[in-house]
Amino acid sequence: MSVPPRAVQLNEANAFLKEHPEVLYVDLLIADMNGVVRGKRIERTSLHKVYEKGINLPASLFALDINGSTVESTGLGLDIGDADRICYPIPGTLSNEPWQKRPTAQLLMTMHELEGEPFFADPREVLRQVVSKFTDMGLTICAAFELEFYLIDQENVNGRPQPPRSPISGKRPQSTQVYLIDDLDEYADCLQDILEGAKEQGIPADAIVKESAPAQFEVNLHHVPDPLKACDYAVLLKRLIKNIAYDHEMDTTFMAKPYPGQAGNGLHVHISVLDKDGNNIFTSEDPEQNAALRHAVGGVLETLPASMAFLCPNVNSYRRFGAQFYVPNAPSWGLDNRTVALRVPTGSPDAVRLEHRVAGADANPYLMMAAVLAGVHHGLTNKIEPGEPIEGNSYEQLEQSLPNNLRDALRELDDSEILNKYIDPKYIDIFVACKESELEEFEHSISDLEYNWYLHTV
Repeated sequence: MSVPPRAVQLNEANAFLKEHPEVLYVDLLIADMNGVVRGKRIERTSLHKVYEKGINLPASLFALDINGSTVESTGLGLDIGDADRICYPIPGTLSNEPWQKRPTAQLLMTMHELEGEPFFADPREVLRQVVSKFTDMGLTICAAFELEFYLIDQENVNGRPQPPRSPISGKRPQSTQVYLIDDLDEYADCLQDILEGAKEQGIPADAIVKESAPAQFEVNLHHVPDPLKACDYAVLLKRLIKNIAYDHEMDTTFMAKPYPGQAGNGLHVHISVLDKDGNNIFTSEDPEQNAALRHAVGGVLETLPASMAFLCPNVNSYRRFGAQFYVPNAPSWGLDNRTVALRVPTGSPDAVRLEHRVAGADANPYLMMAAVLAGVHHGLTNKIEPGEPIEGNSYEQLEQSLPNNLRDALRELDDSEILNKYIDPKYIDIFVACKESELEEFEHSISDLEYNWYLHTV
């Protein structure tokens, strides 16, 4: 991947600064392994230098655990002297931050080696490597995310979240009420500011839907013919939602399962594949008879167990699964069936696509997309057949067979010959090392439930 010409990037910076003379600062952002946005804040006068020369950040940024501590077993910390790499702007991501009191802009970055080559441990580069395999075939991926989240109160109860009070009624929502318009009205100012902020930042969000739990919502993004950009939008949308909600004296969470007994937060992705003429190769009056669609489905289902660590990367991720919450726990597919892992919407022949329904909102969009596209490419190139589509309730027909905990998921990823062909094994080692470090800390902690059960009874 060549770095875009500096002249082109400088034109972008010049045009933005001229159009926004009020901007005082620019946040330089880069998403780490967990999808957490990190970076630096600069004054506007330094923006040209960033476009000309980039900025230095340590390679260990991609070896951080969920708490922001370097996992030394990755080899990206002290072993290399905590050395810097160079980060360059991603064209088209310079925009205002509408929530800031002091006018501030933001710019998404990606990491490179000092010589200019992309840095292998940047999740965006992990995805780019997979996408390049489609480019070599003359194919383009068209993708869109659906992102679920909870609005929560800024005050927790004994460390646990609670729904926020409605700005209109003053009450906390308690019921499910999926698709209820009245619940959208209760938080209308915040939700509308999210959509308007997305428009201002060039994020193609077109709708907010009330989801299946108190103060849970879903934002839908438009399809774009660039999976890297689709992931950029998802990362920036999460940051926008968090900050707009805070502006409205609320918090948000994308935690996979914040409430026992309520629906978790999912991250669904819709994928179609375009040929060199821009035609959707999945287009079909009868999707079951479309060989490309069947093979793509077959490849994704075959690689699904090994992909789980990228789709569900945290201990909490696996608490989200359950039939009553429409979270599939076995490799399965079907036509217009929301109980399966891969749903094929069939509203019109040219809109036939894959909807991947397994990942949680806590997944890193770049790594999730890389895993899904690896499966699609594997299926297309090896003509993998998926078996018959499921009709009716898949939970009553299939036993749970996907990994149901992080440790098993990491083993599946580490042992996968297929994913190791698509994703640099060095990166898989780094990812597994970070997640095993988190898992070890989690398993050495003592929960409140253990004290309640065992402190006075054994």
